[in-house]
Parts: sequence; structure tokens; C-alpha cells
Amino acid sequence: MGDLVVTPRVIIPEDELSLAFARSGGSGGQNVNKVSSKVELRWCPVTTRALTPADREWVMTKLGGRLTNAGELIVVSEKTRDQIKNRGDAEAKLAEIVRAALVRPKPRRATKPSRGAKERRIKAKKGRAEIKSARGRVSAD
Repeated sequence: MGDLVVTPRVIIPEDELSLAFARSGGSGGQNVNKVSSKVELRWCPVTTRALTPADREWVMTKLGGRLTNAGELIVVSEKTRDQIKNRGDAEAKLAEIVRAALVRPKPRRATKPSRGAKERRIKAKKGRAEIKSARGRVSAD
């Protein structure tokens, strides 16, 4: 199988991944009862060597709902009737999940409104005030 490359700096070692195979449901004719084509790939981000402590903490918060009680992330693939293709698909799914979990949002930089924006705002407020003040009662004069 080999190591799983998630990003250039995050590579999950092969010995941290565990594979299990089962008979897949769905179409397949008589072959479905004989071949274990469904792939279940397990990875434990809690004890992994692939992530730095800061990345591990970030990934744990992002993937918290997807982890088992033992702290494992389980990815299942039964897309095709071929075990090897399902294995590749499960690895790709795991890499994509971890890649998405590693993304950190860009921090917001505080900015101030420009002088022109402030002037336009005040001008609009004064214009609105004039419209409203002109709604008063008309005098008999």
C-alpha cells in the first residue's frame, strides 16, 4: 500500500493505517456473495506521527464528530466491484478529509472606513433627514 501523502508536509505512514475487507451490498450478481470488495480504512489521528501537535489538536477539533470512541477515523468505500479500486478510493477519501480538516481560516484584519465612505454616509443621513423633516404639517399661510 505505501505511505499516504495528504500534503507535501503531512504523510501518513503505512503502519498507522489498518484495512479491513467485507462483502459489499448492492449489485454484483452471484459474485457479490463470494468477493470481499468493500474496504474499511481506519486511521487514528490521536496517536499519529504524521501531524505536529498543533495540527493534531486542530484536526481533532475539526473531525471530532467523525471519530469513534477509540479516536479512530473510519473511511468506507464500496463504490466499485473491485477491491483494489475501492482501496484506492478509500485512501483518496481519507486524504481529502484530512486535507480539508487541516485548512485554517484566514484571520480577519480590522479595517477602518475611508474618509470618503464616512462623508458619503453623513451626506446620505442628512438627505434622509431633510426628506423626513419636509413631511411635517403644511401651514395655512
